[in-house]
Amino acid sequence: MVGDNGDGGGTIELTDAARQRLLAVFRDRDVLGPGALRIEVVGRGANGFQYDMAVEEEGEPLDDDVVVEQGDVRIFVDRQSWPSMRGATVDYVVQLAGGGFKIENPNPVWSDPLAAGIAKLIDEQVAPGVASHGGLVDLIDVKDNVVYVRLGGGCQGCAMVDVTLRQGIEVMIKQAYPQVVGVVDTTDHAGGSNPYYTPSKGASGPSPFYQRAKG
Repeated sequence: MVGDNGDGGGTIELTDAARQRLLAVFRDRDVLGPGALRIEVVGRGANGFQYDMAVEEEGEPLDDDVVVEQGDVRIFVDRQSWPSMRGATVDYVVQLAGGGFKIENPNPVWSDPLAAGIAKLIDEQVAPGVASHGGLVDLIDVKDNVVYVRLGGGCQGCAMVDVTLRQGIEVMIKQAYPQVVGVVDTTDHAGGSNPYYTPSKGASGPSPFYQRAKG
């Protein structure tokens, strides 16, 4: 466990609206003692970071969590997400259709020029082709010239997803950035609405990049 200023300094702020909303959730769930909010960075896209947020009813951090103390509320952030969360502010915004938590994050989505370029390529050239077939693609990370992506929507569990990845996405990225040695799909395809087809069922249709890759 790391203190709120561990691992390079910085903290996370809660607005009064966010604090009051969290305290109300804790009361509704009969959380005893200081309640905790867990925040994890799960992806990055054209609109910034993507987060997973959850109330920790037990209020006990994991061994590698960064713990930010905010009075009667604690915030748990895993060590991997922490560099991207330093200096962020958590707010609660009320809208006509309800309310929701919003994170104002001053950190750059991509500090590595290679990752920034690949993210731009995916947003502008790769994603539209995948979206035309009901799929989604997000860049998760770039490490040691390996690109990590997550495929969602119609791509999750699709029988043609490997064709889309190898003959479409990977080809386009390597053409633009020859130093890339591979593209890894981090998607949990077994959890999709259409898990991998068995050979007897056949494929569900062509990859959105199949013709482009052949040509």
